[in-house]
Amino acid sequence: MQLLQAEAAAEAIPWKRPRAWLKAKNLSRGFWVFFTAAFFFDFGFAVYFFLFNLYLLDLHFDERTIGLVGGALTLGSVAGTLPAGVLARRIGIRPLLIVCFVAAPVFGSLRAVAVGERSQIGLAFLAGLAMCLWGVCFLPAVARLTTEKNRPSAFSLIFSVSIGTSTLGGILCGYLPRWLKSAGFTMQPAEVKRMILLTSCGIAAAGLLAVLRIRLPLETLSKHATRSAGWRRIWRLDPFLWRFLPSMALWTAVLAAFTPFANVYLAHQLHVPLLRIGLVFSAAHIVQLCAGLLTPLLFRKLGMVNGIVATQLATATAMACLAGIHATGLSIALYLGFSATQWMSNPGLYNLLMDQVPDQQRSTASAITMFLNALAGSGATALSGILFARFGYPPVLAGIAALAVVAAALFRSLVGRRANVRG
Repeated sequence: MQLLQAEAAAEAIPWKRPRAWLKAKNLSRGFWVFFTAAFFFDFGFAVYFFLFNLYLLDLHFDERTIGLVGGALTLGSVAGTLPAGVLARRIGIRPLLIVCFVAAPVFGSLRAVAVGERSQIGLAFLAGLAMCLWGVCFLPAVARLTTEKNRPSAFSLIFSVSIGTSTLGGILCGYLPRWLKSAGFTMQPAEVKRMILLTSCGIAAAGLLAVLRIRLPLETLSKHATRSAGWRRIWRLDPFLWRFLPSMALWTAVLAAFTPFANVYLAHQLHVPLLRIGLVFSAAHIVQLCAGLLTPLLFRKLGMVNGIVATQLATATAMACLAGIHATGLSIALYLGFSATQWMSNPGLYNLLMDQVPDQQRSTASAITMFLNALAGSGATALSGILFARFGYPPVLAGIAALAVVAAALFRSLVGRRANVRG
């Protein structure tokens, strides 16, 4: 009885007894090898994407060109996602991971040294093709290296560590120029950023050493399934996926409608100075890290579906309050709450997807989900930008909050009553 109580305590407060918590999860050695690869990849590209647009500004690119470069990156990801899903079923996940860990840092490095507009746009498209391989392979790889019991904790752990590396990357980017100056190095801002970008690509590429050691268990193929099914089988998927995709796409649109504009909201609507915006974003990452560690406990208490719906409704509430409250301190607190609750929904959604879809369809399901997410997100971001500019933040945020409630109701209606999980 005392042993069970100790395990329960470690389960409830993972940061208080992390070793006991990890031991209770019984995560495999293969998972920790993959976790190491994910750590280097996430850390390297967290620094990279935090800094890259600022680097383009130093190269005297304007907002129009930066938008074209970002659009080319998204377009490359959209164009490559479905073919990557087919390749994952034909040749396996591990070869695609190897290609990703080679190609993504290479194209990232080329983007850091290119100075022409056309070169930046073309390389951004190729980088999007390479980066989409990670999104396609990540979910089925984690699913295959975990069990149904410890999978929620595995997803939460990787998502939380990703947030932690983003926080660390932001701090390093902020202080490294000052450290270099104190050490006597006299470099132009663009040169400092280029050095950091190239270093971050090297950090991401270091994950290749772990990828080469990954040994993924064979997928459990049904009697009639084959890896070479190709394009003709992409749309012949488990019925669960067709219920899941609309609700997932709508939820992605909700998040993409505000998240890219959060820093603009803090600056223009709340008139927060730049230094304080950096502190707010660091605090948001820390809050997300803590929320990610609490996610398994929430889902265990409420059930997977009820937990996801709860986080979505909490996100809608925080956004609705942001629309009606203009006090700076309270608005920042609400923004931190929004950051936490919207982040908590992601591990649950992806865990549910991997649990409900048969093993032989996971890579394709992941590809289609990422493809539709990219389409929904890009459209929502463009539309919300137009609406923010025309109507201001309060009415648009209220509309997004209402859409979040609709997304939660749609998820409950389409998925909740049919998923083979508690809640």
